[in-house]
Amino acid sequence: MPLYNHKKIESKWQKKWEEEGLYKAEDDYKKKKYYLLIEFPYPSGEGLHVGHPRSYTALDILARKKKMEGYNVLYPIGFDAFGLPSENYAIKTGVHPAITTKKNIKTFTKQLKSLGFSFDWSRQVITTDPEYYKWTQWIFLKFYEKGLAYKDKMPINWCIDCKIGLANEEVVDGKCERCGGEVEKREKEQWMLKITAYADRLIKDLGKVDYWERIKSQQINWIGRSEGAEFELSIVIASEAKQSRKDGLTEIVASPSAPRNGISISVYTTRLDTVFGMTYAVIAPEHKLIAKLKNKIANYKEVEKYIIKARNKTELKRVELSKEKTGVELKGIKAINPFNNEAIPLFVADYVLGYYGTGAVMAVPAHDERDFEFAKKYNLPIKQVIKPGKETHQKLSDIIGHEYFIADGILIESGEYSNMKSREAREKMAEWLEKKGMGKKKINYKLRDWVFSRQRYWGEPIPMYHCEKCGIVPASEEEVLNTNKWRLPDIEKYEPTDTGESPLAAITDWVNAKCPKCKSPAKRETDTMPNWAGSSWYFLRYIDPNNKKELADKKKLKYWAPVDWYNGGMEHTTLHLLYSRFWYKFLYDIGVIPKECGAEPYKKRTSHGMILGEGGEKMSKSRGNVINPDEVVDKYGADTFRIYEMFMGPFNQAIPWDTKGVIGVRRFLEKVWKLRERIMNHESGIMNKKIESMLHKTIKKVAEDIENFRFNTAISAMMILANELEKEKEVFIIHYSLFIILLSPFAPHITEDIWSSFAKATEDKAEKKKYEQSIFRQNWPKYDEKLIKDETINLVIQINGKLRDIIAVDADISESKAKAKALASKKIKKWLYGKEVVKIIFVKGKLINIVVKYV
Repeated sequence: MPLYNHKKIESKWQKKWEEEGLYKAEDDYKKKKYYLLIEFPYPSGEGLHVGHPRSYTALDILARKKKMEGYNVLYPIGFDAFGLPSENYAIKTGVHPAITTKKNIKTFTKQLKSLGFSFDWSRQVITTDPEYYKWTQWIFLKFYEKGLAYKDKMPINWCIDCKIGLANEEVVDGKCERCGGEVEKREKEQWMLKITAYADRLIKDLGKVDYWERIKSQQINWIGRSEGAEFELSIVIASEAKQSRKDGLTEIVASPSAPRNGISISVYTTRLDTVFGMTYAVIAPEHKLIAKLKNKIANYKEVEKYIIKARNKTELKRVELSKEKTGVELKGIKAINPFNNEAIPLFVADYVLGYYGTGAVMAVPAHDERDFEFAKKYNLPIKQVIKPGKETHQKLSDIIGHEYFIADGILIESGEYSNMKSREAREKMAEWLEKKGMGKKKINYKLRDWVFSRQRYWGEPIPMYHCEKCGIVPASEEEVLNTNKWRLPDIEKYEPTDTGESPLAAITDWVNAKCPKCKSPAKRETDTMPNWAGSSWYFLRYIDPNNKKELADKKKLKYWAPVDWYNGGMEHTTLHLLYSRFWYKFLYDIGVIPKECGAEPYKKRTSHGMILGEGGEKMSKSRGNVINPDEVVDKYGADTFRIYEMFMGPFNQAIPWDTKGVIGVRRFLEKVWKLRERIMNHESGIMNKKIESMLHKTIKKVAEDIENFRFNTAISAMMILANELEKEKEVFIIHYSLFIILLSPFAPHITEDIWSSFAKATEDKAEKKKYEQSIFRQNWPKYDEKLIKDETINLVIQINGKLRDIIAVDADISESKAKAKALASKKIKKWLYGKEVVKIIFVKGKLINIVVKYV
């Protein structure tokens, strides 16, 4: 028998599968469909890393199993090729991103095919293909048409050295991740998508899908829905306030509803019940009040210095919970609490963001940890207005010595609201605000509208015109879909500009155009879309990738959508998942996606853990611990690589790479290969019942484990079965062939080769024909219920509920025989000495409990 030559076997079957079109999905509307989706890869210059195939292999296993169960399986592939990494690589190497992208896709394709994935390559989509991104542009036009795309001024991170706008993720400790240069904030008009209009549905519809709970929680937390109240704090000049309180607060002698120079700030809170404990308020460094009252702020230079420093911090850095809170009081300015008419200090602090909520917050240090820390630092009053109530299961004495109390409770020191429970007080206070016209109930979200433009070259052009007469004018659908006018122009200078504008702004022939509305001179929009754009709807284009007339045919959408199972990295369970759900819902609302498809794009969403370096650290070039999958495949084979990545540990956990484990998997496959030397026809011998039982138990376990993504335990079960088969002098083909089918989704090449060899081992024409067909055209095996039942079981024997013995008995033993065997046990006889048996409780298949009393 020839040795297991993985290179020869894998290249042979990969070629044959491709020629046969084995994995091509047909639009066969009579068959039950199953649509599996991976996060399509970004084609980097480094090629595939070992983390990519973990997700791809998992869904490939599922795809192969579903195909063998009779499903019409769609398992497509494509490339997410626009975005910053390609552009940065081009800037670094001096090679145009279009050239490197094309080259990298070629490399990725070769690598993916070498791993034997059952992708349908005929449906490939590439986000940089004009035939693809013209539909991305068309979707943007629809957003604009429905009022969900708009322009607004927003701050961007600006690298002074690179002269480039940076995403938040590209700023580390206030420095540019790429060059280490200083980063500052600059305001610029940006295109926005109104994702907040879908916030409630994005939360509510999570109840319709089968996502892992932690994924649902991440989505909900990212959206950050909260119910509270928004109200006005009047602003006064401190010289107008009368100092008359002993606790450091100021009381203004005026009606709380009286206007204060017409100047006020809005604050939002979910804890309106604590408002009588407000001892100061905070506004963001970006708040317009500061410029408005510049001449009234006694320490304006100090405030200005603080604001400049805050501009150089990223939002993530500013709101970091662990960082020390800093701020500066606006001396000469006071805010008025409308509930008790008290004047309180007003601070500027960078932990409040100008573009989130109202850009101002009320501060109640006795009932908020962050406010407490700030108050302690700046020696501000701390006033308790909530005491523990029955619902907190605490007494006031329990929290003496504690510095803040954040739970709901009973109001104290709160005027007419004292002695009310927190929930009731919030309702009454909100009613009072609305009655006085000073505030209202409001639902807020952490989620903000999506900043959708970038001042970079390598992205989808935004199909909008700027006309001096007409303002912003969208391109026509005809222009976007049926002409080349909105294709990304091929330019030589794609580097970021000194001005912060997109490199497209310098292409005057492209920029200068005519307004579609009035035919006057106009300019094209030069910003491009973010890298998230093309990945927000790619799963829909897979359904009908070559359609020239519409995004996808409705009949095909009805058949294939939604995706049945989507797997990706945990790092994409917030932004990408949220964005793609938003786009899908929008397309569903405007009728592009038929109602029959449902309001969610993915029925199921799972995620995989990261593969770490051998030392347990994240793989990186700087650490020198990167594993090249090509080298592993070349040395050990694609099947070994695939099984190892599934066997190395629980699929959803981060696991360090272990080369010894790879070698162990290779030995397992060599064992499987050698087993075929001993196959024989079952008619010429007596079957081993133990092997038959173990085989059917393995069939059951592998099927269940695949569906539950417990790949490591499925492989373990097959290894145990292989060990038992190895002990046999002769292996029946009926057992071995079923075992090979079970293994085939994990190791497709070796199993296909073994399967095809069975044709030579039989004279039966029907059997021979079966083995001449691909293993992946066979039926997935079903276990026999009778054969998975154990012939013997371990029966637990208790005396008065305490374990005293365990005995082996027939699985179907009767109650009378079980009692007799229990009483005959030497150990039990010893424990029964001097005692009277009151009764014997029998639980079939599990235990006997003998109830006794002392004589």
